[in-house]
Amino acid sequence: MMRRWLLIAFAVAAVIAAAALWLSLSRPLVEVIEVRRAPLVRTVQFSARVATLSRVDVGSTLTGRVAKVHVRESAQVRQGDVLVTLESDELRAAQRQAEASQRQAEAHLKGLRTTGRASSAAAVSQADATLSAAQAEMVRAQQLVAQGFVSASRLDETRRAVEVARAQQASARAQVQANADAGSDIAQAEAQLAVAQAANAATRSRLAQTVVRAPADARVLARDVEPGQIVQPGRSLLSLALAGPTQLKAQADERFLGQLQAGQTATVVADAFADRRFAARVLSIAPAVDAQRGAIEVKLALVQQAPDFLREDMTLSVEVETARRDNAVVLPLAALRAQAADGTAQVMVHQDGRAQTRRVRLGLSTLEAAEIVEGLAPGEAVLLGGALISGQRVRTRAIAANASPQSGSGKAGSGSAAAALSNAMGR
Repeated sequence: MMRRWLLIAFAVAAVIAAAALWLSLSRPLVEVIEVRRAPLVRTVQFSARVATLSRVDVGSTLTGRVAKVHVRESAQVRQGDVLVTLESDELRAAQRQAEASQRQAEAHLKGLRTTGRASSAAAVSQADATLSAAQAEMVRAQQLVAQGFVSASRLDETRRAVEVARAQQASARAQVQANADAGSDIAQAEAQLAVAQAANAATRSRLAQTVVRAPADARVLARDVEPGQIVQPGRSLLSLALAGPTQLKAQADERFLGQLQAGQTATVVADAFADRRFAARVLSIAPAVDAQRGAIEVKLALVQQAPDFLREDMTLSVEVETARRDNAVVLPLAALRAQAADGTAQVMVHQDGRAQTRRVRLGLSTLEAAEIVEGLAPGEAVLLGGALISGQRVRTRAIAANASPQSGSGKAGSGSAAAALSNAMGR
């Protein structure tokens, strides 16, 4: 009898254990992560290129043959340094001719103001004396005619002599006026001198244009000319990067326009020098969007002196920090359910062995994680994944997020929600 009761007891216990095992196995196994505080940084990453403040192409304003090229690519030049020299023999001869013409005009003007004035003054004195003599002779002739000693024709001759003397006097006086500072001869000589000076200046200017000089302190980017070549106006001979602060220019996707603003810090790295990161800051954001590419131009300035390995037009990777929370309640995006336009979402928390729905309010979001500003407290357990129903019993498997900060672009890399959370923290 005792044996029978023992068998019944064992059978009941086995049924109970089987039922408990069945109930346990029937509950879904869900990953769970503990809510905690951590730094949360949102970044935007894009490509940029190195650009100087100004880039100019230097050419010749004359048509001529290149005599010598004085610089090579990558050379540093100072303002006024000679870059290219053209052959100039013909222009030098033209300048000597123009200088001679100018000296001739100067001598002519100087002669008018010195010996010319003296000669004209002497001519006036001579004309005055001749007129006086002619008038005196006419008076004597009148007396002799009245006395009957000479005929009336003699009087006519003296009158004509007086008229000629008066004309010579007027001409001499006109010449004096012409040689005065406001006179016509002086004005004409001054005009001739001005023409000669202008011609000399023009030939001197053309001769100076045979020497191509650096417009400012710069670095030679490209040399497109060699000695012996015939060059013409409008053709670029050298490409220069003018000295000035180095800038980075990037085309960022217009989706990030609301996150970017001037003054934000950035980290820059070149593919060829991945171990030599340097800092920059957002300098300006273009007011217009490129409709063809759906991008907006962003300019960045270097915080410190440019690294020596930077080259014009070098491609760089830029990561701009657009927002930061140093001590935020953080959850991976995989834990959020039914996100709403008002900035709220639902999560499933593990409470008393069951999945419970809770609505939370979101703050800063990255591509991998979000800040919880309301609805969760550090230490609570949030369920990840699974088609769960509120109130459903679940089994859990805790996932420990790596707390060590990492740097990256904000893109999920491991496929694990816990890994995504750790990647999003500290960047």
